[in-house]
Amino acid sequence: MLYARLTNEWLAKDTGRKVKIALHAKFAAGERTFAYAPLGYIRHPEIKNSLAVDDETKWIVERIFDLAVHGAGAAKITKILTAEKVPTPDWLNFKRYGTFAHIYEGKSEEKACAWTIAQVRSILKDETYIGNSVHGKQTNISYKNKKRIRKPQEEWFRVENTHEAIISRDVFEQVQGQIAERRRQMKNAADTQIFAGLLKCADCGWSMSFGTNKSNKTAFSYFNCTNYRQLGKNGGRCTAHYVRYDTLYAYVLARVQYWSKQAEISEEKLLRKLLKSGNSERDNAAKKQASELARAEKRKAEADKLFTKLYEDWSSGRIAEFNFTMLSKKYQTEQQELIEKIDRLKADLAAEKQTKADAEKWIMLIRQYTDPAELTAELLNTLIDKIVIHEAVKEPDGTRNQEIEIFYRFVGKID
Repeated sequence: MLYARLTNEWLAKDTGRKVKIALHAKFAAGERTFAYAPLGYIRHPEIKNSLAVDDETKWIVERIFDLAVHGAGAAKITKILTAEKVPTPDWLNFKRYGTFAHIYEGKSEEKACAWTIAQVRSILKDETYIGNSVHGKQTNISYKNKKRIRKPQEEWFRVENTHEAIISRDVFEQVQGQIAERRRQMKNAADTQIFAGLLKCADCGWSMSFGTNKSNKTAFSYFNCTNYRQLGKNGGRCTAHYVRYDTLYAYVLARVQYWSKQAEISEEKLLRKLLKSGNSERDNAAKKQASELARAEKRKAEADKLFTKLYEDWSSGRIAEFNFTMLSKKYQTEQQELIEKIDRLKADLAAEKQTKADAEKWIMLIRQYTDPAELTAELLNTLIDKIVIHEAVKEPDGTRNQEIEIFYRFVGKID
């Protein structure tokens, strides 16, 4: 048995090695493996595993790089492409080959032009457009573990001049330099982006984007909905959900300080408060589930006894075969339903017990930050799961009210 297992492992490893060698030989010869040609290209009609420029769509790629070289970032380019109703690569594939039908079939024409920042960024960094083929960006952890991981750039397999370029190397390099410069600027502003990954729009669920307003005498930072930011108010997908950084910072700090103080005063009282914030309905539901479980387990025991008695009656000839078959089917169906019900009720009650364990876990976390004087990315990511920003409401007297919901790790919304 051990020998067979070792032989199978060796064969799997050796097969993987041979496949890699064959692929590398293909790549070195300038061939590509792809399901769909990148935007601006089609499969070469004569040369196998090669690309040819698509005269119908290459203008989109040229437009994107032209905007980039003149200073537009990925977000601005996305907004322009959407406003100009430029079709996306996936939509073009759908119209030509019928792919992605589950996304586009029966949808409005507006979806055809729903560009995303990620799509634009991918195109701007793709060396395909200068005639190169880059392979091996990802790999499996091992021949046993098929999870994909990204390889360092120096390990990529790059083959130059495998097909006709759409963008000149000078333009491509200029755009890469501009992207790198923007990344440096964002890194320098990282101290004000401690909320990264935590902020969500209450209406569309997208992340919130960070920005800085430098038009006023005193510059200030803010967040607004990424969905809205990409398309603007004419895009119709969402609204701004604008919130100033300093306002958000002050509110979140105040709430964290409050809960930290509560933990310092009495962990036991805080635990009761957290469990109570999950609604008294939860306690009533737990009692009802426990009662249901007891009844189900009692009935299950009765059904088991009845089935045993039925079998004894049948085997001793006290009950006919027809009746035994009919009644046994009835009891077996009931037994199965009771087993499923008991399992479900036990799982629900276990989840209720886990609620208390989660609350204790969160208290232990917040005790690490006694009376915090400032917010840090570490503190926020330790204590908070997400912060949901609602659209502000302007009252008749001119005041601006805005709801901000904080969902803490393990315990959810407790404010």
